[in-house]
Amino acid sequence: QVQLVESGGGLVQPGGSLRLSCAASGFTFSNSDVKWVRQAPGKEREVVAIITRIGIVNIADSVKGRFTISRDNSKATVSLQMNRLKTDDTAVYYCNARTMTFSNYWGQGTQVTVSS
Repeated sequence: QVQLVESGGGLVQPGGSLRLSCAASGFTFSNSDVKWVRQAPGKEREVVAIITRIGIVNIADSVKGRFTISRDNSKATVSLQMNRLKTDDTAVYYCNARTMTFSNYWGQGTQVTVSS
């Protein structure tokens, strides 16, 4: 059974940090490109970070310099380190994995709320 399980969300004050994790199972994670996507109320879905199966990283301009993405294929996990958080970062964050055979998997999402 394919699963992507996000964790690490929560409430944080502006300027604070959170680390999101995405744990994968049921498919060949190491052959997958993985991205973090966020959805805020009333806003379009936004891809914030991508890490390919060979480790190429792309970070959205809106979070560049504040967010970093990394993966550990031995543990089938991807992390999103979020620093200097802003209220505009408030959203549900989803993990997405796309395999070499173009299967597409989504996690259930984790809420990040940045508020004083």
